[in-house]
Amino acid sequence: MRRDLRQGVPPIDWPDDVELSTYRPELASAVHQLMQLGYREGGGRVPTLDEWQQRFESDPEYDPQLCFIVSDAEGVIGVAQCWTSSYIKNLVVHPRLQGRGLGRALLLNAFKVFQQRREGFVDLKVLEDNLRAQRLYESAGMYVVRRELVPD
Repeated sequence: MRRDLRQGVPPIDWPDDVELSTYRPELASAVHQLMQLGYREGGGRVPTLDEWQQRFESDPEYDPQLCFIVSDAEGVIGVAQCWTSSYIKNLVVHPRLQGRGLGRALLLNAFKVFQQRREGFVDLKVLEDNLRAQRLYESAGMYVVRRELVPD
């Protein structure tokens, strides 16, 4: 899916009592645990902590300022892991906060940051059967971009 960043981004309505920060290695374990939880509910898998952290921190598109982390008194509750190519790699919200606007707030925050970096678009991939995520993305102004296959 894609979001045209030339359009305005609505104000971000963060849930009460949450704090936004960016990735730091000392948060790796908590971020990894949330990713595992999110993938368990949404399909897929996350490698072991050491492998995940090594891959994440050594990726050529890695920028810790583009990994947005939301915490509350109980720990990390949301992550938007973005790449420098204006791509949202992962968006995960802890189940106890789902439905309270945190996913939308993380998404809009990513849009604003990429706008500030003068990007024209932001993209992400979503499984076709993940209708809940698709509705969230569409409500934030994203639209489906179909891949074009080259005929044989």
